[in-house]
Amino acid sequence: MRALLVVNPAATTTSARTRDVLIHALASEMKLEVVTTEYRGHARDLGRRAADSDDIDLVVALGGDGTVNEVVNGLLHAGPAPDALPRLAVVPGGSTNVFARALGLPNDAVEATGAILDALETGSGRTVGLGIAAGTPDTPDEGVPPRWFTFCAGFGFDAGVVGRV
Repeated sequence: MRALLVVNPAATTTSARTRDVLIHALASEMKLEVVTTEYRGHARDLGRRAADSDDIDLVVALGGDGTVNEVVNGLLHAGPAPDALPRLAVVPGGSTNVFARALGLPNDAVEATGAILDALETGSGRTVGLGIAAGTPDTPDEGVPPRWFTFCAGFGFDAGVVGRV
């Protein structure tokens, strides 16, 4: 199995030492390419590259919900194609990790990596529902591309608050 590990170096709950442990654990079970994000949208670009690749079987997102969202949007840049896309695994590294917790993963990055390795060994996985935010027929997109989301989306006041944060 060939995997791409997308690492957000600004992830608030992982250290360089923890990342090294995770990399070693994952690399012991698969051919692993590790890429550290360098700019906003880089995780999306890496997800897109993985989606377009013929030899990446798994993308592991190490970061918070924002990193996961970027990777998902990269993987789905051409729309959903469940049999043609790499699988996604999430290692929580953000401050809240809502998506990882919704999947039932431990909030500890090392424990979550162990759970991912166990799931890969047994061949288990799960399908998750996704949503997409796009323009309306009256205002198709107003120059804003559609965005996939994994667990929630907001508009109006709550989106304004999130945008300011």
